[in-house]
Amino acid sequence: MKFLKHIPFLVAMLILMASFSQCSTAQKLQGEAPAQFGDVYCQKWVAGVSGGGSGFNLFIPVMNESIKLDSVYFRGKISKLEFKTGELPTYIGRFENDFNQPKDIIISSDRNEEYDNKLSKKLVVIPFELKDDECVVSYIKGDKIVYYKISNIEQKRPVNYPMASPDKNIKLN
Repeated sequence: MKFLKHIPFLVAMLILMASFSQCSTAQKLQGEAPAQFGDVYCQKWVAGVSGGGSGFNLFIPVMNESIKLDSVYFRGKISKLEFKTGELPTYIGRFENDFNQPKDIIISSDRNEEYDNKLSKKLVVIPFELKDDECVVSYIKGDKIVYYKISNIEQKRPVNYPMASPDKNIKLN
């Protein structure tokens, strides 16, 4: 019987907790593009040597250099953007994956022998719900970090490097 007296209180607490869980931690997306973008595309790559790595690059051509993009969220990952000048200035996000990565781990009672082991990568939770053909770029406007979603990203044919890991200074298409 004592339990029945507390039911209204418990129901009220559950409703209150549910309303707070509805609060979104997602960042606000801008409706207007910060710059005019060219055809945004991504391209997978695989090094031709064992342990040379693999991943994909995201290319964001810009028609003008009036804005400085900082980072990109794409396919559950985040990357700092590199800027490459040329005929069409382009920002490039580079994402590595686990395929074709070196897996040498030294296990020893002497911790000095384990010095070169790499730490496991930290799981990153991105604050956006994105489809495979969408990304969000961040840039600074005034003193705030602003976010803009780009959709309809084309997946181009993969690049297979026959002899070595890819050169970061590859010629853009």
